[in-house]
Amino acid sequence: VQLQASGGGLVQAGGCLRLSCAGRTLSTSDMGWFRQAPGKEREFVAGISLSGGNTRFGDFVKGRFTISRDNAKNTVYLQVNSLKPEDTAVYYCAGGRVIYWSRSSEYDYWGQGTQVTVSS
Repeated sequence: VQLQASGGGLVQAGGCLRLSCAGRTLSTSDMGWFRQAPGKEREFVAGISLSGGNTRFGDFVKGRFTISRDNAKNTVYLQVNSLKPEDTAVYYCAGGRVIYWSRSSEYDYWGQGTQVTVSS
C-alpha cells in the first residue's frame, strides 16, 4: 500500500497547517501520524481507527491537533494548530491494524513524510 503525505510547509509560531495522507486502500486501515525531528526518535502524534470513531493523541498535543478521515476519498487529515518551533519535524502517516497506537511497529506501511517547519 502506497501512502502519500502532503500539506507541510513553513509557518510562523501560532500558525496552522492541514496535513493530508492519501492511499488507495487507506479506507481499510487504522491510521496514524508520527513525526521525527533531526536527532530525535520518531514520536507518535495521533491515530484514528478505521471507522473514525476512535482517536488517540500523543501527550504533547494537548488539544492543539485533530485527526479525521474521509474513507470515500481514501484520505486522512491531521489539522495542526497553535504550532510551536518544537513541532518542527518530518510528519509521517502510517497504516495497519493497530492495537497499541504509539508503537511504530504496529503499522505495516508508511508514507514518505512531509516537512513541517515552524519559525519563532
